[in-house]
Amino acid sequence: MAEFDVVGVGLNATDTLLLLPKFPAYAGKVAFEDEILSPGGQVASAMVTCASLGLRVKYIGTVGDDERGRIQLESLAGTGINIDHVQVRKNCPNQTAYILIDRTTGERTVLWRREECLRLKPEEITPEQIVCARLLHIDGHDTPAVERAAAIARSASIPVTVDVDTIYHGFDRVLPLVDYLVTSSEFPTQWTNERDPFRALEMIQNEYGMKVAAMTLGSLGALARSEGRFVYSPAFVVNCVDTTGAGDVFHGAFCYAVLKGMDMAQILDFSNAMAALNCTALGARGGIRRLEEATALMSRAERRSHAEFEVRTVISTR
Repeated sequence: MAEFDVVGVGLNATDTLLLLPKFPAYAGKVAFEDEILSPGGQVASAMVTCASLGLRVKYIGTVGDDERGRIQLESLAGTGINIDHVQVRKNCPNQTAYILIDRTTGERTVLWRREECLRLKPEEITPEQIVCARLLHIDGHDTPAVERAAAIARSASIPVTVDVDTIYHGFDRVLPLVDYLVTSSEFPTQWTNERDPFRALEMIQNEYGMKVAAMTLGSLGALARSEGRFVYSPAFVVNCVDTTGAGDVFHGAFCYAVLKGMDMAQILDFSNAMAALNCTALGARGGIRRLEEATALMSRAERRSHAEFEVRTVISTR
């Protein structure tokens, strides 16, 4: 039996949330209402989601030796995540994000910085760190390192999920090692130069052979291509306070649902529900909920419904 259910290799960040009564016009000025320090980051927040759902979780990454790094480590350890292979980089600040949140809509604008001293190198990933888990989750930032992790997982028949939101140099070497690709709404078009997102997902899946090629669509939900057909899951309607981290929570819930053997429609529905719940509180991890709460939302909530041609039209013109 594997020691862990899921291991994550990738980014973490410690965010400063600035709550605004409204987003200012270009070159404008507005007084912010509150300032909150909050841990986040793509893979780290996905792993916190997995832990909150009861999975045994390990996180591999780097943190700075500053106050923001300490906050991140305390958050991960406090949720029961194994951090034995998190490296604390000396004289190096942790990844930072300043997130401007419009209180009228809950939408956010992110300003971020990650120093080179935080880069994870491929030689720092060993087989023992990866083969101890049933599933590997990665992002694309330190591409050679996540390629190494994914190659180890593939050689051990461990499924790989990936969260990618932009094009990284060398990512074409990662994609053949991925089983579950879940991208931002922009990535498929950027990667293929194909405007039709349905066709773009199909092209990526056909070229690289992953089991599932999917994309998150924000307030529209999520779309996946699996077993030769498209599956669409509309978003859940909630009182949105802050959209920060919704995609990261979606990915964590996606990992959980894959490990539980859900079918693709159930996977997308559950991931959408967890992401929506996270939007009801401030911070990248402020609204991470338990399984029971996501199940309750799925059974009672109003959902936006779009026919395939409507979804195709909307996301093709983004």
